[in-house]
Amino acid sequence: MLHRPVIVVKAWRFRIADTISARVYLQRPAMDGNTWEERYRQRKPGMMPEPARLLRDYEHLLTGGTALDIAAGEGQNGIFLASRGYTVTCVDRSSSAVALIRANAAAQGVTIEAVAADVLTYPIPEQAYDVILNFYFLERSLLPAIKAGLKKGGFLFFETYTIEQQRFNGPHNPVFLLQPNELLNACLDLFILFYHERIDMSGSQPRAVASLIGQKT
Repeated sequence: MLHRPVIVVKAWRFRIADTISARVYLQRPAMDGNTWEERYRQRKPGMMPEPARLLRDYEHLLTGGTALDIAAGEGQNGIFLASRGYTVTCVDRSSSAVALIRANAAAQGVTIEAVAADVLTYPIPEQAYDVILNFYFLERSLLPAIKAGLKKGGFLFFETYTIEQQRFNGPHNPVFLLQPNELLNACLDLFILFYHERIDMSGSQPRAVASLIGQKT
């Protein structure tokens, strides 16, 4: 079933960006794998961040099924889906993150399949998922496989940094940042329910982000 578009907000600048190949966990711009392993080892179950506002604001779209959370971190987004009836697979390259996901899920009383794997080589079966989450991770070459992994009627929730992030703390390498309208143009083969590029001032630091919800038709 197709849902009517909720809102589409245009970006500040209007041009189709050149596609740049990049592999980066954008929420991890200056840390190597060992640093992140140590960071996750120091985290305690129950300390996970709130699930993404994009999910909370559009919870009415989440009606159950199968879900994949790519580069899941501490698992808050996948756990949010599991608490709403989804069978969820969370994938992260950090084994400490995967242990934390499992502990967080147990603390919330839900079951998660948490997999320690390189997302760049993790196989995404075609037409397997009702929802796929991609938050603050960018690998442009994976997008075709991500979209192919959606079932008909399935939803892609995608949010990450844009080039405007260079104005603030955080990732600054332009190779690792979305250009204006790049995410929108890359997903025009989906039915776009929501798209917004903005400066998010809701946290302790401003973030320049692009958010998208697309439905496979």
